[in-house]
Amino acid sequence: MFLAIAQRLGQMLFVMLGISITVFLIFFATPGADPSARIAGRNASPEVLEAVRKSFGFDQPFYVQYLIMMKKIFISGDLTSFVNRGWKVVPAILDAIPVTLSLVIGAAVLWVIFAIIIGTVAAATRGSWLDKALMIMGLIGISMPVYWLGEVMNLITQSRFKDTWMFSWVPPLGYKNFSDSPKAWFLTLIIPWITLAILYIGLYARVLRANLIEAMQEDYVRTARAKGLSETRILLRHALRTSLISFITLFGLDFGALVGGAALLTEVVFDLHGVGKLTYEALLTLDLPVIMATVLYASIFVVLANALVDVIYIFLDPRVRTV
Repeated sequence: MFLAIAQRLGQMLFVMLGISITVFLIFFATPGADPSARIAGRNASPEVLEAVRKSFGFDQPFYVQYLIMMKKIFISGDLTSFVNRGWKVVPAILDAIPVTLSLVIGAAVLWVIFAIIIGTVAAATRGSWLDKALMIMGLIGISMPVYWLGEVMNLITQSRFKDTWMFSWVPPLGYKNFSDSPKAWFLTLIIPWITLAILYIGLYARVLRANLIEAMQEDYVRTARAKGLSETRILLRHALRTSLISFITLFGLDFGALVGGAALLTEVVFDLHGVGKLTYEALLTLDLPVIMATVLYASIFVVLANALVDVIYIFLDPRVRTV
């Protein structure tokens, strides 16, 4: 088992190396991608362009530029923005990480709990009116874009019904640090949590229901029935465990992507200055160091999430330990 875990971790390091090289080549080595022209501004003279290239090291071979960039991002942390001169990128990302983590972890707790409950109940009542109603609700949740649902939630809680007893407790848009006020932190994030979780509750519930129904037809379930076990115990103790493998696969991919910046729309709608919004603002100005650093940051979380999923597989399914 420990050998399997070590192999996964070793593969993760090679993947990260490949991603960092690919991202660097896309931003700095593709034809027409001249960062010095971006820094020097429009209509810069050849002399100015040459001075900028020497100042930022763009006249060095690509492998030297790559090593310098990786050093600035992962070791010294002194990578600066091309647009806002002197503004350090790495500290800005580190400041944004807690915001994104707070948003995604809270939403993940909601969607995992409710998806397991809804998916299990729907599978247990397969074909009934309750099953159909739950699946229709899930389909509605999947069909609502986050940016639209977020704007509707803001319209209700920040404008139309702000002064009513139901939503008078909702604070203005923004983020409050947990260390400053845990209560304010919770209140500012509860609406974004619900907004982000609704999409995934419907998706995960439908996936879990399908997996549970399939698992209930397996041989080991028939064996459990032959032993006299109750349907509830078979569903919760046997079928649910194997059905969670696909569930965890989806969760690892989605959680890593969201923490890496895929929660961009939610952060923009609710004015949360997380990694997604930082990336969005950098894209508006084509600030290459910020974009590259956030892409690398996102890839780290995606790779880590997938490595964690592989480790969880090892504990859930003994057959994986020999692979």
